[in-house]
Amino acid sequence: MGHVAYAQGTTMRSDTRFAWVASVIVAGALAILLWLGSCPGANAQRPAAQSGGGDDMRPVYATAQDVADGMRLAEATCSTCHGVRGVSTTAGVPNLAGQRAAYLYRELRAYQSGARGNDSMNGTVRFLSNDALTNVAAYYASLDPAQPAPGGDAPVGPDPVLAGKTVANVCAGCHGEAGVSKMPGIPSLIGQDPKYLVGSMTAYKTGQRKNDVMKAMLAAPTDTDLNNVALYYALQKPVRAQTPSPGNQAAGQATAAACTGCHGSLGVSGNPATPSLAGQDAQYLAAALKAYKDGSRGDPTMKGIVATLDDTVIKDLAAFYAAQTPGAPNVRKPLSTADWVQRCDRCHGTNGNSTDPRLPALAAQRVEYLEKVLRDYRGGTRRSPEMAAMSDGLTDADIDGLAAWYAHQKPRAVVYVTVPPR
Repeated sequence: MGHVAYAQGTTMRSDTRFAWVASVIVAGALAILLWLGSCPGANAQRPAAQSGGGDDMRPVYATAQDVADGMRLAEATCSTCHGVRGVSTTAGVPNLAGQRAAYLYRELRAYQSGARGNDSMNGTVRFLSNDALTNVAAYYASLDPAQPAPGGDAPVGPDPVLAGKTVANVCAGCHGEAGVSKMPGIPSLIGQDPKYLVGSMTAYKTGQRKNDVMKAMLAAPTDTDLNNVALYYALQKPVRAQTPSPGNQAAGQATAAACTGCHGSLGVSGNPATPSLAGQDAQYLAAALKAYKDGSRGDPTMKGIVATLDDTVIKDLAAFYAAQTPGAPNVRKPLSTADWVQRCDRCHGTNGNSTDPRLPALAAQRVEYLEKVLRDYRGGTRRSPEMAAMSDGLTDADIDGLAAWYAHQKPRAVVYVTVPPR
């Protein structure tokens, strides 16, 4: 015995080591497993069968007696927290029913060694033998999984870019379609980092920047709305404002040398908090410079820089920057919940139903437990090189969306069956 058959529907394959069996045929597969477990000498064959999978694979080769022993230990030791037959009713405590056997065994070993840093679990498993850990893992893996979270389909949050576009519709009348100004004196909004745009909108909203129209327009949008609309404009293809730019561009270029340190070469800023000037409406740029000069727009650094500039120099400087080609800020479109699910499913199986006994199933797991685990991986309090790389870019909204998605998925039971070699 050393091969493992893959059974799904009516297809049989003997060239793979592990197999998952859809829940509709689990009963039949379990009968085969129990029969094999009761064969004389089955226990004696386990070490040889494990030789290709390492110590973590011990529970995959558990016998019927092992599962029964694991049940008695689990009911006496684990059920208080993890619920009857491994279905938790306690917030933050995971379901174990139907979880993958090798994964459970490995995690129990991690608790036993103190690597997981949970005093309660460490104490519970500290003095258990390898056989006891194997049997408990095999028992929980043999159970029917928990049911998906109630409430129908998982809630899916709105696409922030599409949400931003909706908010931006009210801005188009002044700032132009997709934020490209066609009105002299009105700034283009594309080509700016979201951090700068959000800061500017917040300044108008709070009255720090004086403009009654902008203050009224920004009274209703929430902070989320502001972030979304700024993201939408940042992701549009940047082009110059469709407005005239009178002035001496060559003379303006000479003056612009003093601005490069903050606003970037040719007006394309590399600092998220500092605006790009390239392609901006010339009349708006000139008005902003004059506002810094007379103090109506407060910024001590800018006030000092423009203090000696006369109207002609300001006009030429604005004409130079208006003629430059704007650049796109270093902003990527955030992944949707569906995008993240696609990435997670590569390891955890379709809709979180892992087919690898060493990797956990996520389907129908408790939502608050999934949220905590993802935040722990992101923060480094739970360590895994693979999960650290995957979770590094997750926002709180991403985590909430992923946890809700997997908690609502239909779980599939899995059975791994040893068969004689060819």
